[in-house]
Amino acid sequence: MCGIAGWVDWEADLTRERALLEEMTRRLSDRGPDAEGYWTSRHAAIGHRRLIVVDPAGGWQPMIKRYGERTYVLTYNGELYNTAEVRAELEAKGHRFDSYSDTEVVLVAYIEWGPDCVERFNGIYAIGIWSEYDQSLFLARDRMGVKPLFYCLRGGTLIFGSEIKALLAHPRVEAVLDRDGVAEIFGLGPARTPGKGVLKGIAEVRPGYWLLYDRANGLKQRQYWELESRPHTDGLETTVERVRELVVDAIRRQLVSDVPVCTFLSGGLDSSVISTVAARDYQAEGKEPLRTFSIDYRDNDKYFKPSAFQPNPDQPWIERMAGFLGTRHFPVVVDTPEVYEALRGAVLARDLPGMADIDSSLWLFCREIKKEATVALSGECADEVFGGYPWFHRPEAVAADTFPWSLAVDFRSRLLAPEWRDQIDLRRYVTDRYRETLAEVPRLPGEDPTEERRRELFYLNLHWFMQVLLDRKDRMSMAHGLEVRVPYCDHRIVEYVWNIPWAMKTCEGREKGILRRAVADMLPEDVVWRKKSPYPKTHNPDYFERVKRELQTILEAPDNRLRELIDVSTLAAAVQQPDFNVPWFGQLMTVPQLLAYLIQLEIWLKEYRVVIE
Repeated sequence: MCGIAGWVDWEADLTRERALLEEMTRRLSDRGPDAEGYWTSRHAAIGHRRLIVVDPAGGWQPMIKRYGERTYVLTYNGELYNTAEVRAELEAKGHRFDSYSDTEVVLVAYIEWGPDCVERFNGIYAIGIWSEYDQSLFLARDRMGVKPLFYCLRGGTLIFGSEIKALLAHPRVEAVLDRDGVAEIFGLGPARTPGKGVLKGIAEVRPGYWLLYDRANGLKQRQYWELESRPHTDGLETTVERVRELVVDAIRRQLVSDVPVCTFLSGGLDSSVISTVAARDYQAEGKEPLRTFSIDYRDNDKYFKPSAFQPNPDQPWIERMAGFLGTRHFPVVVDTPEVYEALRGAVLARDLPGMADIDSSLWLFCREIKKEATVALSGECADEVFGGYPWFHRPEAVAADTFPWSLAVDFRSRLLAPEWRDQIDLRRYVTDRYRETLAEVPRLPGEDPTEERRRELFYLNLHWFMQVLLDRKDRMSMAHGLEVRVPYCDHRIVEYVWNIPWAMKTCEGREKGILRRAVADMLPEDVVWRKKSPYPKTHNPDYFERVKRELQTILEAPDNRLRELIDVSTLAAAVQQPDFNVPWFGQLMTVPQLLAYLIQLEIWLKEYRVVIE
């Protein structure tokens, strides 16, 4: 995977701005540690950092193609999983290729079809293409939002990059937090409103959208992909078979690489399916055993207590699957002090306060995986696509008239400093974002109200909760030059499963029943029917004590920034209550993670020199 950056300016000569372009691109060096490239013309500057995965010699970027008087320049972060099919279609139209890289296929596809090219792609991508001929910049993001792409419009200047840090290197972009930004952090965080970058004036290309920028028309955007609701006409057995075909095909397509590939393995259903398909393909091709990786925390066996959310530890299941598949398994064990210390690295990777130790532990995990592999496949997003989370199944969550993973809106509001509470109606802000999302849901006329509500929940999860996890996975992995692919995000799977009725999705009386039934003969029976267990977190009480202590130290420091935003007395009173157990965000972010989130907020305010207005 890679990092892309650049800008268009109608009033300046950008051939003189090479140093600035290099600085913007340098800030993405972790995403692309293997190579760098730059291209400038009078009104455009295009930069690239490369992580070599496919075609080391032929995938150099920025890639330039000249057709007569027309010059096109591409900077691209992603992978196309249907490269062969798109290339064949282009060759049939007379195009010839100098490499086997997907990079060249993306650029030639744009030359042939213009913005409509993205409708032919199956992959994950953030694309920037400058046309010197008609002085236009094309930006596009994959359908599910796996790869990030931020931008900022300042007068006649459009600045873009894979991460916010690249934009902040440009002198026309400042780190300013206004009222909407405060509402995002406290009302929705670590989630973000689709298309918002939290900082004032910074936006993100929404998943399934493209943007076109030129002097005559300014900025134009279009949604090129959206879910379509229609009756599901396949019977149960046909549906089971189709789900299996789509899942297996997505996994196999995403194994393509010229560098070492591995899989995440938790012993749960989702990662076990991916590892099984990959391991069997490796065996059939006579390759070395598949490498698999798992994460755990030192002494978690001492402190783990079963709960409704996490009924059992992963380790015995990991050992079972690794032995069953004969993989070369690497257990990664992190310690509580490491998890805390990595909170800073996680903030710098995400450019925003995030999922606290859920982020920092993944940051540590990916650092270790990078020592052995460059590409990994992960089971992310299966729960959003197939309906695995508790809030799909619990009546009170289904009926909640808000985001079901973030129910503590009143506490979030009380946490704001009084002067901010006077300016921001946090509950209204959250409600408005919720209502706006529901207004986007593609409805099925005549659908039963209960089924309609399930459809709303799926839409909310795909466009909100899943985006938080995709942000997390991209930033924590790319901080170490590790490319993580997510087969369950294949848009063909999402489109098909979207219309499967709830009763069929939960066949066998289980969450994700349709997926379990589709892969039942691929895995040991007890793994197929194992109850969902989320990403592991530390259960060591030392972690809670550490974040309490460190947060108190921050709040007592004369130069702390948190007091500009939070009501310290509300926080102190809440933490002192023995039964304080606020569900800050989802299953994994409760009290320790809330405190760590505030620590990350302090780190962010200082490191990014955020101006609060």
